Amino acid sequence: MDINVKKFVKDAGAVFSRVVQLTEETLGTSEKTELDAHLEHLADRANATKTWTEKILRNMEAVLTPNPGNRVEDYFYEKIDKKRPSRLTNLEYMGMDMIEAGNNFGPGVAYGSALNKVGQCQQKLGQIERNFIKDAAICYIQPLRKFLEGEMKTVTKEMAILENKRLDLDSCKNKVRKARSMLGQQSESGVSPEVLLDQAERELRIAQSEFDRQAEIVKLLLEGVQSSHAGHLRCLHEFVEAQARYYAQCHATMQDLQRELAGLSGGPYHPTTAPTSNVTDGDEQLARVLCDFTASNSEELSVVKDEVINVIEIPGDDDYVTGISGTRRGKVPAVYLELIDSTPRKFNY
Repeated sequence: MDINVKKFVKDAGAVFSRVVQLTEETLGTSEKTELDAHLEHLADRANATKTWTEKILRNMEAVLTPNPGNRVEDYFYEKIDKKRPSRLTNLEYMGMDMIEAGNNFGPGVAYGSALNKVGQCQQKLGQIERNFIKDAAICYIQPLRKFLEGEMKTVTKEMAILENKRLDLDSCKNKVRKARSMLGQQSESGVSPEVLLDQAERELRIAQSEFDRQAEIVKLLLEGVQSSHAGHLRCLHEFVEAQARYYAQCHATMQDLQRELAGLSGGPYHPTTAPTSNVTDGDEQLARVLCDFTASNSEELSVVKDEVINVIEIPGDDDYVTGISGTRRGKVPAVYLELIDSTPRKFNY
């Protein structure tokens, strides 16, 4: 393997000079060239953008994919540019178990039928969740990650080069000061101090030129980071729209489930209605069943203990009220019921 010895020695010498310069600056024995105020401001803003983007990205990934192992797996497949195998959500797994349990209890039984419906709903919610996670990744997570791994990574690299150029510049300034201090003295190397000063000043001009050019490159990149905020804002709007759509779909799905459960016979569930303190003609009130009641004719309604139903007072009848459970409706003895309001009490007609 060919090795460019001169280049290796030159690079090693440059690294050594930078280390010496940085050490002297840390100890306060050497001056440090400061960046102009505008460039410093841009650099601070870029660092803040990088820091907060990284935090937001980590939080987003943790919220959308709570399992750390799954996040690592997703990142691995993304890096090797392969499609990740389909993975069910926790809601879908729960829905599967509910459906299996419902089938085991029997779909003709109220509880088994309810388990089936709730399980199917959980599976649907899980699919909605997966779609939302996919949309959020496309519209927000991927652009943020691309920014960090592309634009921000380039900025960090160029900033490091600028720091090296600054150290080289300050090292050259020290050489010029040292050469000037040697004017009129005998040089140990045998080279006249004037020649050494001319050489040091030439190196300083080159270092200053390289530093200024690199500072302009960094400034342009940092200004680009500032303009990237507009792109991030658009991505944020898209994420909020995806999240609003996700919650709307979940809400609609749960409302459908409530209606389906309300229509099941023999179940205690009924969609919640706003309670009132009294039952009057035509007004509905929630009531809890105190003990089982079996209908003796078609006009009555069978209910079970702890079932919650809607009730309506029957004018002129102090012993019965009209009970409503889903699509079922019939008379129920008032003594079997307890009104549900801020102060639970039994019917007292």
